[in-house]
Amino acid sequence: MADSPDDRELAPKSVRPVGPLPISPRPGEAMRHLADLTYQPKPDREDSCLSVGRGITLSGEVNSCDKLVIEGSVDAKLTNCRAIEIAESGLFKGATSIDEAEIRGRFEGDLVVRNRLLIRATGQVSGTIRYGQIEIERGGKILGDIQAYPADELGSAAAGADPSLPAHRASMPDGLAKSVFPDRSGLH
Repeated sequence: MADSPDDRELAPKSVRPVGPLPISPRPGEAMRHLADLTYQPKPDREDSCLSVGRGITLSGEVNSCDKLVIEGSVDAKLTNCRAIEIAESGLFKGATSIDEAEIRGRFEGDLVVRNRLLIRATGQVSGTIRYGQIEIERGGKILGDIQAYPADELGSAAAGADPSLPAHRASMPDGLAKSVFPDRSGLH
């Protein structure tokens, strides 16, 4: 039986395979499997890390990350985050209350660090700063309203302030305010 003109149009054509094409290995390099190149999620969401690369600007609100690493610029309110790391090229402007901070670049704004604030030699921190522990390497800079608190009092310091105390003492926990600024009302 002869092919009709309609049958010839449906004749199979050469088709390229669908999917990733194999990449030839470089000399001395073994061929990688696609499974080796894909992201392997961690069980139980152990570490959720947000990284803002050099030359990137981010503004707004960042919520619920274990660690924020900044090499670029961030202008934000940071909440529900455990740690922040600012690289030498990094800048954070805004407010946050976190457990740990390591500053190599610049932080400008309101910073509450419940545990350890580490300012490296190239780090600059300015604004309203509250911390449980602090370590400043030679060359590191800190400027502004700076107060140390025991870690367990950081969340409740402002809420329990005594309105009869002067403003510089009112925001401090009572025991710390008395030790730093003893009552000298009887002295003339």
